[in-house]
Amino acid sequence: MSHVPTSHRPVSRPLLLIAGILCIAMALRAPFTGVPPLIGMIREQLGLSSAAAGMLITLPLLAFAVVSLFAAGLARRFGLERTLFAAMLLVAAGIVVRTQGGAAGLYAGTAIVGAGIALGNVLLPSLLKRDFPQRVASLTSAYVLTMGLAAGLASAVAIPLASLPMGGWRFSTLCMLALPLISLLLWLPQLANHTPPASTTAHAPHGVRLWRSPLAWQVTLYLGINSFVFYVGVSWLPAILRDAGYSAERAGSLHGLMQLTSAAPALFLAPLLRRLKDQRAAAFCAAAASFVAYAGLIAAPAWGALWIMLLGLGTGAGIILGLAFVGLRASHAQQAAALSGMAQCVGYLFAATGPALVGALHDRSDGWGVALGVCAALCLAMAVAGLYAGRAIQIGRPGSSTGGPGFPAHPPRARQS
Repeated sequence: MSHVPTSHRPVSRPLLLIAGILCIAMALRAPFTGVPPLIGMIREQLGLSSAAAGMLITLPLLAFAVVSLFAAGLARRFGLERTLFAAMLLVAAGIVVRTQGGAAGLYAGTAIVGAGIALGNVLLPSLLKRDFPQRVASLTSAYVLTMGLAAGLASAVAIPLASLPMGGWRFSTLCMLALPLISLLLWLPQLANHTPPASTTAHAPHGVRLWRSPLAWQVTLYLGINSFVFYVGVSWLPAILRDAGYSAERAGSLHGLMQLTSAAPALFLAPLLRRLKDQRAAAFCAAAASFVAYAGLIAAPAWGALWIMLLGLGTGAGIILGLAFVGLRASHAQQAAALSGMAQCVGYLFAATGPALVGALHDRSDGWGVALGVCAALCLAMAVAGLYAGRAIQIGRPGSSTGGPGFPAHPPRARQS
């Protein structure tokens, strides 16, 4: 294997690499979002309680949080390419395991899928930082777009696949196996051209310093709160709409609409950001859209379609910005992997509390107003975090002179990050 002494290596066959990245992105959400529409069927066949069925949503988020801590270390030891290949193997294995046997196999497979998705979530931003440092924002938007479209499609086809004559929930979830298998095939050439992390960054203890960096915490808060409010919507939006008087069919279609609109910001956000001197305004507006959505669900639920579109746009823009901040605020690829691990560990731990907390608040208050109010308040806190995380500075650099890879340069400023 050849050794590259810098944090950026020349990329041969970049189109093949980008195709692999986009296929991996599709496999990072569809195996998760294809399950919630089937929960009623799964509960009936396996005799699960509501709380036990809810763990199918919470368990992957917990796996995201735990495994995120180890992703950067695995990449340092084995390289980004091999670790991402292993991530797709885990997703594929988990999809198979959760279709075998009863509840034990279902939960074990769900955890394995979550572990594989966590590795991909953490390491894709680092790969972009290393191999495409001038295209971080545009490629982040591209893979978030493909991720969102695959998630929406998985939600839409889950019930039709399960309704086929030889279908069922096991067949429907097993169909998701196609995504990691295609990703593995496309990623094989990257293993042949494997290069280890740069010697200047492979062993630097950046993770320790990150936990003391205010900028790292601002990025973490932004990504974490966005994940919280997004997964609350994924988990409870159908129930909120049903209680507001919507039919089950209408509530389900609006739930799918949120998934699709969450992909829409990938179409316009990257070109817009390139025209801005920093990302503060965009980060604030994304959080504000989510705030208006939750406030609207409280004040005027009859306008549900409008609020759900705003929630999808706000959270979709939030995830693009949060992931882009990982690359833009880091000084190099290895630090980006460590920051991604920190942000996603803390963020997904926080997000995992969301569905349970909102459900408990609903039960205690006998309504959704208090729970939705908490989400709206968190969106305001996210807006404040975005005003700090969106500044054009980098961790560990006292005077950052650029807005980050993919954004225009600006005069140096004597600012400590």
